[in-house]
Amino acid sequence: MNKKELLGQRLREIRKRKGINQEKLAELISVEPATISNIENGKNYPSMTNLENIANVLGISFLEIFDFEHKNSNENLLEQINQTLKNNPSKIEDFYKIVMALTK
Repeated sequence: MNKKELLGQRLREIRKRKGINQEKLAELISVEPATISNIENGKNYPSMTNLENIANVLGISFLEIFDFEHKNSNENLLEQINQTLKNNPSKIEDFYKIVMALTK
């Protein structure tokens, strides 16, 4: 996945988490809904002005927008989880309970 697609997915993820639809976000930053759609679908990069306006409306920082760490490959994610659990063995039971709750 390229950076443009990652950025679009990240913005969509944050927008949805904030409970704002594409049309409302477009209205709040004074662009056409197609502009938001094209950004979220990875077709276009947002302009710096639009990116700043999106961040303001969503109440997030630029750092949060570009946090793609969770989009790693499964192998990398498993490696990071294993390393974290090795460094925090007292948390293994808690981790297990969370995983089981999420997968039921």
